[in-house]
Amino acid sequence: MSHDTTLQHRVTAELIWDPAVTSSEIGVTAKDGVVALSGQVGTYDEKLAAEAAACRVRGVKALVQEIEVVVQHARKRSDEDIAATAIARLAWNVAVPPDRVFVKVSKGVVTLTGEVDHRFEAEVSEREVQQLSGVVAVNNRIAVKPQVDVEAVSDRISEALDRSWLFDPKTVTVTAEGGTVTLGGTVLTMQERREAVGAAWASPGTTAVENYISVV
Repeated sequence: MSHDTTLQHRVTAELIWDPAVTSSEIGVTAKDGVVALSGQVGTYDEKLAAEAAACRVRGVKALVQEIEVVVQHARKRSDEDIAATAIARLAWNVAVPPDRVFVKVSKGVVTLTGEVDHRFEAEVSEREVQQLSGVVAVNNRIAVKPQVDVEAVSDRISEALDRSWLFDPKTVTVTAEGGTVTLGGTVLTMQERREAVGAAWASPGTTAVENYISVV
C-alpha cells in the first residue's frame, strides 16, 4: 500500500472516529502529504470539525478544504434571523467586549468586524456564531488593537512553547517586530503547527502572526 493510500485511510478513519463529524459524504484524497477534503456537510461547525480531525493525523503536511455546507431545510434561517441571533449571543458572552464587534450576514455568510484588545476575544466571537443554524461560513475580520508593551513578545511565546510537551524548542523559532510575530522551523503534525500559532496569538502585544513552520 502506498504512502498516499495509507494517509488517505488514516484521515478517513479519523473522520469516522470523531463524533462531531456525522456526514458520510466527505471525500478524502492524499498526495505527497497534501490532503483534500470534499463533499457536503449540514453545518459550518461540522466542516470545521472535519478540518480539525484531518489536521490531527500524522503525515498531513497541508490541507485543501473543499467541503460545501448545505443547510437542511429544517435548519435554514434568514439572514435577518442569523444576524439577530449572533448579536444576542455576542452580547451574552462576557468574554466579548460590548459594542466592539459588529455583525454582517449575506446568504448565510457571517462577517465579523471591529477592534478588540486581545486575540482570544476575536476567537470567542467567531466560536459564538459558527454554531448557529443557517450559517455556512464565518469571515473573522476583527482587528486586534496594538498593545503598548511589545518588547517581550518573542520571549513570552518562546517560554510558552518550552512549557508545552508538544514542542521541541530547538525546532521552532520565534521572532517579533512590533506586534508581528514570525514563526519558523519544523513540527511533526498540523496540530502542532496550529498550537504554535495559538501560543503566538495568546501573547499580549501580538497583532499579527506570520507562520512559516513546516510539517516534516
